[in-house]
Amino acid sequence: MIEATGQPLWPPRSYVQWRYARVVPLIVPPPLAPGDLIAVVAPSGPVPREELWRGLAWLRARYRIHMGSGALARFGYLAGDDERRRQELERAMLDREVKAIVAARGGYGVMRFVDALPWESLIERPKWIVGFSDITALHAFAWRNGIASAHAPNVTGLGRISSAGERAAWLASLERPRFERNWPDLRVIRSGRAVGPVIGGNLSLVHAMAAANRLSLPAGCVLALEDVSEAPYRIDRMLTSLLIGSHLDAVSSIVFGGFERCAAVDGGPTVDEVLDRCTRPLGIPVLAGAPFGHGTRNDAFVLGAAMRIEDNEVVWAAGDG
Repeated sequence: MIEATGQPLWPPRSYVQWRYARVVPLIVPPPLAPGDLIAVVAPSGPVPREELWRGLAWLRARYRIHMGSGALARFGYLAGDDERRRQELERAMLDREVKAIVAARGGYGVMRFVDALPWESLIERPKWIVGFSDITALHAFAWRNGIASAHAPNVTGLGRISSAGERAAWLASLERPRFERNWPDLRVIRSGRAVGPVIGGNLSLVHAMAAANRLSLPAGCVLALEDVSEAPYRIDRMLTSLLIGSHLDAVSSIVFGGFERCAAVDGGPTVDEVLDRCTRPLGIPVLAGAPFGHGTRNDAFVLGAAMRIEDNEVVWAAGDG
């Protein structure tokens, strides 16, 4: 992974001997600074106004914001029709002054036009894509095109956050993408140690991108996955499909985040049992319970940053910056 300044962020200096020879070089967009212009877009589901206003108020205290009136459009379960949402994203990607594109909310809809976006402009002038859930489709195309992005609360999520730590993580991920941090005391599904650039997001979207032949995971990556409102058997089906399709062959380890409202049905296996059973054939370290996803805590982190797995802990490999 190479920062926009040309300084290497990957492999981390603390781990120069690693077992994968091929690494996708992800470009880290320039860090945000107070006063930078952020484009707030609604590429997925309809946006709840009150939560949007609260999130925008917090962002406006630090950055300049551009958001078109179309962001509040509604077309059934979408924030307006495909053309409105695509054009909004395209304008943000092409705008030379915009430093980050932040999703208003998730839901569904990005996959309907993700192929048609001007990804070449992002390669020429890297900028942050920020969000989670349905925004995983954008993240997947970003890392496929060699650009790091931020798995982080959407604007409506920022409006709900009461934890200073979560907001600090959001700011640090975008303004100081090298900052040192860790997630300690995670649940160990399979012990071990590994290191790689962290990639991933919502399991349903990762699975859908694979089904659409649009998923490309960097060799040696740490795969971070979360989901919401999925029965354990559906989680089993998605992970099994990824396994059978050889999408997980080059993954060095897996870190599972929150699986909210995914309770066992009629005495069937729990989510943890499914995660164990479905990842066992890989023989790689697997941790669960990381603080990201649709739950009460959703820590921001950079997709493409060097992540190290050490027994029951996740550590971000520090750079020099």
